[in-house]
Amino acid sequence: MILSPSMLSSDFANMESELKALQEAGLEWVHLDVMDGQFVPNITFGPPIIKAMRKKSNLFFDCHLMIEDPGRYIQDFADAGADLICVHAEACTHLERVCSQIADAGCKPAVALNPHTTVDSIRYLLPQLHMVLLMSVNPGFGGQKFIPFTMDKLRELKAMITDCGSQALIQVDGGVTPENTPDLVRAGADVLVSGSAFFGFPPYSQRHKTFMEAAAKA
Repeated sequence: MILSPSMLSSDFANMESELKALQEAGLEWVHLDVMDGQFVPNITFGPPIIKAMRKKSNLFFDCHLMIEDPGRYIQDFADAGADLICVHAEACTHLERVCSQIADAGCKPAVALNPHTTVDSIRYLLPQLHMVLLMSVNPGFGGQKFIPFTMDKLRELKAMITDCGSQALIQVDGGVTPENTPDLVRAGADVLVSGSAFFGFPPYSQRHKTFMEAAAKA
């Protein structure tokens, strides 16, 4: 299991020290939530901030674009230092085209699905995806409670990926805690995003260990 802490819950005034602390705690990924105030009601940050972060960190930048028509900005995020770019199926009129743009820009393509969106909507895209992100809350704000039916959706997606021979990872984002981590891993999750349930419990090295021990119970 890979843990990808969401910087949305970090101390924005001290991003450099936060990134350093994550790396020292043994983390390899960090989740960057980009929100535009249109696709979701919140606004966070964009390529200039990610570019500044990239200069201070060697972590794997897992960029989650919660923005309308993300195809307009793929190259900007790639140039800023994104390693993986995840776009929402609901925000793309031509989803396959956007996924191809991401790959052509030298980044790993991923697709996010809102809680109500069926996994069957990306069946034919699975061979070209590095990851599928299942939202287990409605996107836009941190600190929300996990939506229980995500577990059934996760199992369904895992079976679909296995059946088609895809190597796509499954990421779950929203309400993820050490308490539900074993169930998520058993159901097929490979990457877990945690915001307030991670950053709210320093030191990060101990919190990382707590999540990994929970995953090992699966």
